[in-house]
Amino acid sequence: MTTAITTEKQKILIVEDHPIFRAMLAQLINQEPGLAVCGETDNIKQAFALIQQQPPAAAIVDLTLRGSCGLELVKELQARKLDIPVLVLSMHTEALYAERVLRAGARGYVCKSEPPVVVVAALRKVLAGRLAVSEHVSEALLRRLARTDQAAAPSGMDSLSDREIEVFQLVGRGLNSREIAGQLHLAVTTVDSYRARIKEKLGIRNAAGLYHRAAQWIAEHGL
Repeated sequence: MTTAITTEKQKILIVEDHPIFRAMLAQLINQEPGLAVCGETDNIKQAFALIQQQPPAAAIVDLTLRGSCGLELVKELQARKLDIPVLVLSMHTEALYAERVLRAGARGYVCKSEPPVVVVAALRKVLAGRLAVSEHVSEALLRRLARTDQAAAPSGMDSLSDREIEVFQLVGRGLNSREIAGQLHLAVTTVDSYRARIKEKLGIRNAAGLYHRAAQWIAEHGL
């Protein structure tokens, strides 16, 4: 008599704001042996509701979410002490965001431009408790660790906080303070404070200069 052995699939939560890409990602995961999507959403609030219903083995999170940023989800998972490894999958440049998401507590970072096989391999690394980053990111992190001027203050875009970068991006897309406040659920005065700090850190004199610099940065990085 032969006894059938069944192996429970590892459940994956997808938090992605683009419905077509989300569907493609779900299809990719569901066809992989041992993996299955247990929930899909485009916002942080529903993500936590899904996690409460059925804690996933891992989550794939986009940086750009409806009404928020994927970094906030990563940080909130850490704050709530939820041991759910996160693979960030984003269109944003690795050079600026990879280290930030790893510092926030994510276990990996992959660009959306990578082929499906790379995404799946990264997800399996994260599920195995390993870090999943490109060779380019690994080298950049090692170079930073090897620097002898660790005490030196960061400059340029590296000096901006995660929230300041969010505001900077939205300025570059042409949004005013009120519109940014509505999208990020902040007070207008808070957004104005962020704008002031960004100008100070980047050596920008006025609002026009801030918009020009932000728009140029957006264009250069294809955001």
